Amino acid sequence: MNGSSAVHVDRASNIYNNSLVRFWEHTFTDLADPRTKDWFLIPSPVPGSTILIGYLYFVLSWGPKYMEHRKPYHLRNILVCYNMLQVLLSLWLFYEGLDGAWLRKYSWKCQPVDFSNSPEALRVARGVYIYFLAKLSELLDTVFFVLRKKQNQITFLHLYHHTVMPMVSWGATKYYPGGHGTFIGVINSFVHIIMYTYYLLAALLPQYQKYLWWKRYITTLQMGQFCLAFLHSCQLLIYDCDYPKWSLIIILPNVIFFYFLFADFYDSAYMGQKTPAKLTKDKENGVANGKPSRKTNGKLTEGKTD
Repeated sequence: MNGSSAVHVDRASNIYNNSLVRFWEHTFTDLADPRTKDWFLIPSPVPGSTILIGYLYFVLSWGPKYMEHRKPYHLRNILVCYNMLQVLLSLWLFYEGLDGAWLRKYSWKCQPVDFSNSPEALRVARGVYIYFLAKLSELLDTVFFVLRKKQNQITFLHLYHHTVMPMVSWGATKYYPGGHGTFIGVINSFVHIIMYTYYLLAALLPQYQKYLWWKRYITTLQMGQFCLAFLHSCQLLIYDCDYPKWSLIIILPNVIFFYFLFADFYDSAYMGQKTPAKLTKDKENGVANGKPSRKTNGKLTEGKTD
């Protein structure tokens, strides 16, 4: 390569590198909300992405290999503390969303983001940020499944939900911490109050878990929240309130996808279940779950779920 060619290559490389730097700075600095852009984990997508990559690697590869020849951990005390903290955190988020916005100043039709430094606007921005941190903390749900060898609980729905929500809430914190999009977080926090209360009671009183009859209705609540989120988000197509309409490109497909994933889970988990009388009759005939049961040392071996 002669000197002239080397100069052209270096010039092209510098232009390319400068373009990448400008794109990075424009995307993650210029467009960001100046109030939140320097908060922990918010300036760059790299730390959050690293956490999610490490999470998926642990759940799908390293964790199951580590537990392969080990007995499952019980983690009862840890689960009690974890679920209690999640209930309290969800209660706080739900209260902040209602008292700081939706029961006071926010329009149920269409609400712009208040980018000012007023106490009310900063309160909402802080709530969005804590919601993002809560989504990261919920990654421990899957970690506990792995350590307890509950691999059957780690479905595509579970992984997709726990991976997408931190990314969406990070984007909301960095660019639009408030306004119309916070409605989803408020109703989701309410659902999580019910859900983690169930898990708390199940961990605290495992002998009474079979009496917690309302587990199936948690999935119904989750499906309901997606319907509300869809209808509420669609108002952006009608009203112009200075909230980005392009956000619907992200929100609506995910809401629809989540709804059908949860509906499919509900059908497979609950609609196919037999009545107690039918199950008793099947067991007497040597059948479990509609199929002949295997016997081990003279005892019926049946699958167990939480």
